[in-house]
Amino acid sequence: MKNKYINLIDQTFTFPQPGFKVEGGELFFHNISLMDIIKQYGTPLKISYLPKITEKINEARKLFGVAMAKSLYQGKYHFCYCTKSSHYSFVLDRVMESGAHLETSSAFDINIIEQLVEDGNLDNSKYIICNGFKTDAYLENIARIHNNRFANVVVILDNKEELDRLTKLVNRPIQIGIRVAAEEDPKFEFYTSRLGIRYRDITPFYVDAIRNNKMVKLKMLHFFINTGITDSAYYWNELLKCINVYTALKIVCPEIDSLNIGGGFPIQDSLGFEYDFEYMAEQIVAQIKENCNARSVKEPDIFTEFGSYTVGESGAILFSILGQKQQNDREKWSLIDGSFLTMIPDTWGLNKRFLMLAINNWNDEYERVLLGGLTCDSDDYYNSEAHSNAIYLPKFHKDRTQYIGFFHTGAYQDAVSGVGGVQHCLIPSPKHIVIDRDSMGEITTKLFSKEQSYKSMMKILGY
Repeated sequence: MKNKYINLIDQTFTFPQPGFKVEGGELFFHNISLMDIIKQYGTPLKISYLPKITEKINEARKLFGVAMAKSLYQGKYHFCYCTKSSHYSFVLDRVMESGAHLETSSAFDINIIEQLVEDGNLDNSKYIICNGFKTDAYLENIARIHNNRFANVVVILDNKEELDRLTKLVNRPIQIGIRVAAEEDPKFEFYTSRLGIRYRDITPFYVDAIRNNKMVKLKMLHFFINTGITDSAYYWNELLKCINVYTALKIVCPEIDSLNIGGGFPIQDSLGFEYDFEYMAEQIVAQIKENCNARSVKEPDIFTEFGSYTVGESGAILFSILGQKQQNDREKWSLIDGSFLTMIPDTWGLNKRFLMLAINNWNDEYERVLLGGLTCDSDDYYNSEAHSNAIYLPKFHKDRTQYIGFFHTGAYQDAVSGVGGVQHCLIPSPKHIVIDRDSMGEITTKLFSKEQSYKSMMKILGY
């Protein structure tokens, strides 16, 4: 009878998969022995694997490059990294090494950009796409880097009032874009995004306020769908409406030359993940080309702002099972040495699923369990996988530690949880290591931050 954990995985999925394999009953992540990492650093432990960031950036460039070549597309493709996905210095340094451009969301993003310039990791020819609602501090910071001869700052107007506030701060003409207020998914709680300007107002706004304003140049139309880039009637309909706005603008504004489709490429959330990236890139490019050609409009350069897609699959967090409790005939709880609320907040805040696997004991029999965190909150649990409504792990034994990993957690989790701050039930932020490969392909590990101390939390709390 095939009732081992490794049998379950083999029977359910195609395995091994890129980035995951098993040797001697233990899981390897990008050919790295996770048990060796645990023996050196312990758990709970956050991991950032930097080569994956480079791989994803190059993958996106290839996807759109091939799509453009197939359709004889005349515009260029520009990859921007969405900084709010992860602001860590080692992430931004790797993004810059890959030659990417940047998209910002708030005032402090600009301070990070200035630090990157000071450190010699960012030259001022890169595109800086400034998104989001603009506070006074954000606009002042944007104007400062523009006035200091940053060549390609593009301010995406979220509302009409930002135009006058911006032009009062700059000392030379600045490039701008307009964000489209897209209609939300029919299942959403409201109809139209709170971000951007209504479709029907965009062309009149250009004619009335931008066309004769010598301090701005309209370069870009910006489009983003919260549900991501999906092969759905909803997505294709919204994309078509955006392309129609672009072509209408191009007729009255010859200088506009770029369409920004935002982010939205997904990341792998289970071993059963399926998504045809090539097809989606080809269809996006083909739709833009076809509709522009129909109106005798030159195809625009295409910008993307991939955040989760860029950095999500570089992250992982490893836990130990501290103990197990049988609460009734059907519910068996395994308790981890961390918290879902504080360490992987999307699991409870957005009901998001991540790729979860056992790290050791793959040759043991498996059992169905629920996973509970250390806090006293009833929401601190994980009870299902993206592909099923259950969790299976090797059977728990008191005389040996079971380790588990949540993978592809590299985007948003630290920012949402407030890493290094005061966490629920004063659960400390875990130790964090950065893994890279040297020029010979050998693994290098570096401790980025220790586990949060009680002193740091007491200081925040005023003790």
